[in-house]
Amino acid sequence: MLDVDVYQRILGDELRMLRRRRGWTRNDLQRQLPSGISVQTIATYELGSRQCSVVRLVELCLAMDELPQHLIARVHQRVVVDEPGHVRVNLRSLAALVEPRLAPLRRWAEDRLRRPGAGEDVQLDLAALCRMAELCDLQPAELVAFLRDLRS
Repeated sequence: MLDVDVYQRILGDELRMLRRRRGWTRNDLQRQLPSGISVQTIATYELGSRQCSVVRLVELCLAMDELPQHLIARVHQRVVVDEPGHVRVNLRSLAALVEPRLAPLRRWAEDRLRRPGAGEDVQLDLAALCRMAELCDLQPAELVAFLRDLRS
């Protein structure tokens, strides 16, 4: 399940980092925008305390020479992979795997889903990823790549 507050905060953080990489202040950015967004509004977007419409997000990105889809991809990556070395996976997707070599992963997911009150999404740390990769006769990097492809 998507945590909207977290997504909004990370979106704001990415906007702020993008602006700072250009060496701009909020006033500098405001001068580049044709719509006349106030500096205070830019600040609320960057702090994640105000939602940004798609049109406004595109305007901000284009003013900073960033493709909106690249910014959104970075935000999504940070939301889905919260911490370095952690990967969020959907247990239902894992339980539906048919690849024979991933059978240990499928059985683990099926078991987790049978537990009372179990959520569908879990976050795996580096130790768990390494152990699961070993059980599936994969390198950890191969398993992480597979899990990321599975989310797409």
